[in-house]
This record gives sequence, structure tokens and C-alpha cells, in this order.
Amino acid sequence: MVASVTIAHGGKFNVCEPTGNFGNIRASYFAKKMGLPVNKFICASNRNNVLTDFFKKGGEYNRNRDFFTTTSPSMDILISSNPERLLFCASDFNDKLVAELMGKLNTEGSYKVAEDVFAKIEAEFDAGCCDDSHAADTINKRWKDDNYLFDTHTAVAARVSEDTRARTGAETPTVNAPSATQY
Repeated sequence: MVASVTIAHGGKFNVCEPTGNFGNIRASYFAKKMGLPVNKFICASNRNNVLTDFFKKGGEYNRNRDFFTTTSPSMDILISSNPERLLFCASDFNDKLVAELMGKLNTEGSYKVAEDVFAKIEAEFDAGCCDDSHAADTINKRWKDDNYLFDTHTAVAARVSEDTRARTGAETPTVNAPSATQY
């Protein structure tokens, strides 16, 4: 993208990651903290949209929901093991707060992040979800248009990226990260 001048050298861009466990997007977040010029992170979830709901419902993480088996199985997760690292950073490294929230997740199945902590997260993250039929449509369209075959996880990210651009009207270039679990 930089070579084709879609993104100016050092220019800001969004990163959209397919995720259920929040690992790759968390790694991208740390890369931003080290200087990568990321504007927004877009968390792309499948039908098991516990992470999307976390971002869209003001920092409420709730695993007490139905679980679905999907065509993107690496994202079939209700208890993600990496958001606590984001919470640690957003809470100014408050390990006691993070331990309390993870304890609530373990005993009650949910927790709610304080407004001031969530405001820091919300400033850097957006989210969306994509079900199996929309992922299949995205795979089909990409194959027909570009003769390129997406895996199901990457198709979720591509669809969520398109939906986010349509919803927000943002013109910031977005890098859709392929699913690391597939390679």
C-alpha cells in the first residue's frame, strides 16, 4: 500500500483483524505503542461476537450467551484470553483492577469496565461481526472480482472492514490482516 501511494510513508491507517481470542489485534495494538502509525483497530468477530459486544456495549464483557459453531472455527470463542492485556494498559497498569475483572469473568461470567478505562479503549477500537453467510458472500465476491480465495477468517475481517467503512464514512486506508491461524 505504501508503494502504491495509498498510504503516505508514516501516514495513519486502520487495522482490521479477525479475532476470537484477541491475540493478533493485541499484538498490533502493542506495535502502535512502539510507533506504528495506526489510527483505529477494528475487531472483526464471527457470530460468536462476544468481543464485538464488548466494544459496542460500553465495555461489558459477557460470556453468558449461546455458543455457535461456525465456518471460522478459530474465532469460535466466548472467553478470550487476551483482552486483559489491553485492560492492563488502559487502566494505567492497574493489575488489581484487571485481576478483579478476570475474577468476575471466572465466577459470574461477565464484567463491566469503568467508564474512564473504557473511554481509552473506545478511542482506539471499533468492532463488527460477520455471520457465515456474509463471509461466504465475501469469499465468492473476492474470487469472482479478483480470482483471489479468502479463507473464512480473513473473509470475516474483509466484510467487517467494508461494513465499518460504510457505517462510519471513514476514508482512512485499512489493512485487513489475514488470519494467522490459517498459515
